[in-house]
Amino acid sequence: MITGLDHVVVLVGDIAAGQAAYETLLARAPSWQNSGDGADRVLFTLDNMALELMAPSGFSVAADHIRNVIETSGEGLASICFRVADIAKTHRRLDRLALKPDPIIEVESRDSLSGALSRWKRTRAATELTRGVRTFFLELAGERPRSATTSAAPITGLDHVVVSTEDPERAAALYGARLGLDMALDRSHQDWGQLMFFRCGDLMVEVVRRPVAGADQAHDRLWGLSWRVADIDATRARLSADGIDVSEVRIGRKPGTRVVTVRGGTCGVQTLLLERTARGERG
Repeated sequence: MITGLDHVVVLVGDIAAGQAAYETLLARAPSWQNSGDGADRVLFTLDNMALELMAPSGFSVAADHIRNVIETSGEGLASICFRVADIAKTHRRLDRLALKPDPIIEVESRDSLSGALSRWKRTRAATELTRGVRTFFLELAGERPRSATTSAAPITGLDHVVVSTEDPERAAALYGARLGLDMALDRSHQDWGQLMFFRCGDLMVEVVRRPVAGADQAHDRLWGLSWRVADIDATRARLSADGIDVSEVRIGRKPGTRVVTVRGGTCGVQTLLLERTARGERG
């Protein structure tokens, strides 16, 4: 059913500020820009997925809804969209799984700069049945243009998207048994909590449980993104020179990786940079 991660959506209060922040972080130019239906949108398309920034535009029910979400929860990750090969088959499967999918709709978007047209079909599972995470499924008519690099040491793609849960058994049942993602690893650590990794194309959906007193057992949330880089020292130096607060390079939890935490300039998204060493690539 799912062939990969198509994109994630980040809500921002100001589209120009969000675009500038992610141009700096990714060292890439937007691949698509569009306005309509109460929102301004900017898309960055990398090797294995896209990141969509969305900000309220004008005054409408849709724009007011986006503003209310930002006022209540702040800027940050808002939804996840999986790529599928056949949206009709996916819709039937979601219905059989009792995930109450919305009717399939056909969507088109025209890039405000080039005038190019993109079309896709999509549906959404009922949010209360995906444990509070807004989850879409999309069949794209054609590949998107890639975001051009704007400086050295760019981010190349996404390594994993992180979902925080307080009920790992039900979260595992959703992403594994119901959505059909292959569990690659399930481990617990006294400091990190329980970590589950589900393969999604060439990246991972990481489901994490870090016990918190009084936390919501029924609802998960999109928590963060881990980006791949080819040379983490060079990427860290670039971001630091641009005034972004970044940690020192350290050994990652996953064998064969080195990582850096990005502490600002991400519009409320918990962000990690990850370099796969030769050992990690072999693994």
